[in-house]
Amino acid sequence: MHSHPEAADTLIVGAQLYDGTGAPPVERDVAIRDGRIAAIGNLSNWLAEEVIEANGRALAPGFIDVHTHDDTHVIRSPQMLPKITQGVTTVIVGNCGISASPVSLKGDPPDPMNLLGERDAFQYPTFAAYVEAVNAARPAVNVGALIGHTALRSNQMDRLDRAATAKEIDGMRAQLEEALSNGALGLSSGLAYGSAFSAPTEEVMALAEPLAAAGALYTTHMRTEFDAILDAMDEAYRVGRHAHVPVVISHLKCAGPSNWGRSEEVLKSLEGARRLQPIGCDCYPYNRSSSTLDVKQVTGDIDITITWSEPHPEMAGKLIREIAAEWGVTQQEAGKRLQPAGAVYHNMSEDDVRRILSHPATMVGSDGLPNDPLPHPRLWGAFPRVLGHYVRDAGLLPLEEAVRKMTSLSARRFGLAQRGEVHIGYHADLVLFDPAKVRDAATFEKPQQAADGIDAVWVNGVLAYRDGAVTGERAGHFVARGAASKGDAHGAF
Repeated sequence: MHSHPEAADTLIVGAQLYDGTGAPPVERDVAIRDGRIAAIGNLSNWLAEEVIEANGRALAPGFIDVHTHDDTHVIRSPQMLPKITQGVTTVIVGNCGISASPVSLKGDPPDPMNLLGERDAFQYPTFAAYVEAVNAARPAVNVGALIGHTALRSNQMDRLDRAATAKEIDGMRAQLEEALSNGALGLSSGLAYGSAFSAPTEEVMALAEPLAAAGALYTTHMRTEFDAILDAMDEAYRVGRHAHVPVVISHLKCAGPSNWGRSEEVLKSLEGARRLQPIGCDCYPYNRSSSTLDVKQVTGDIDITITWSEPHPEMAGKLIREIAAEWGVTQQEAGKRLQPAGAVYHNMSEDDVRRILSHPATMVGSDGLPNDPLPHPRLWGAFPRVLGHYVRDAGLLPLEEAVRKMTSLSARRFGLAQRGEVHIGYHADLVLFDPAKVRDAATFEKPQQAADGIDAVWVNGVLAYRDGAVTGERAGHFVARGAASKGDAHGAF
């Protein structure tokens, strides 16, 4: 034993520790020193500048939101309230083929890049410039970044409704390689969107080729989440096999009433592919999706709520069928008049959501849209909704398994070194919460509300949020792909 007491910056005493690995909780004290976890155990002989009594509440690694569109938000609103209030300490940006960098626009951002803001939001012609801007903004959370296929297409092509030429692919690859050399986590695609739908699989395969050498991965908003979903999954697997890289399927879901109940079949496809190559997925814990308004999806078989509309901002919050009735036109015609616009699609079955969420290969990602005036509640509520609604109230999965899906699984897959576990020497990204009280307060009607039961959040050892208020301290920074991730990433799948 030590003859003299050890000293820490912060000591968290008497916590039920969920270490992130899926192991059941154990009562432990945790010491933080110089931004790292210095000790775990019975630390009654330690001294600290700040002592926090956990009183048996849950202490877990800070949550990692693997699916965000916070690219510009981390710079423009670095307090990052929607995320820090949920216990999220790291966000991964650049999903669905859309990223804020490397981007040089010729005009207005193409749909769906407009989800990240207007033209003036895109100020990062190189990825290095983006990294510098993130670190200068000093956001409250850490930021890891993917590079969007659609963003690269927009840089290199005069129009997006065709396949890229060999020369254009070379231009895209050069930009991707610059980003990878500056710590990008990988490549994302959004093949369902008009801006990338014309890209053949071969274009994506060619673009994915530089990823393996960098230890990076490929994530995809697949070509469809509707009836042909199994074909779209096969395309994703094919890209991974061709480039020898792990694949993450973004926001896995069975979209559209004709697809409801197919999650068993979809997960069976995933399991079969996982025996042959590293593949995982993420999902958000809601049965409605949200994106820009796609008139092709205005079929009349589901409800669609408008979240914003450039020509008709007064229609935000209304159902498209109500708007169509008010105007005396078809829903299709109303959709055309509202564009460009954003929408929430009531397009999933709850049973499918539960089955996908509880699958061991699934991580949690919010897919929140911070620039929406009336955002889907997942922006503020995704993580506490899993912990409160699905774990405690519905008994869908054990708390330690939910925590694993939000922490170690995500860190290992994306190559975020020394994060995602409460482990000596790891970065002190931590969240203290009350499993009995944790709850998402955000609703579709009032989406911008902080969660209940998230008591304290530390980012890189700094207390960022406590008892419902931000401390004003922001200690997040850009996180490069971990050097050790190449072997580990495959193991995490």
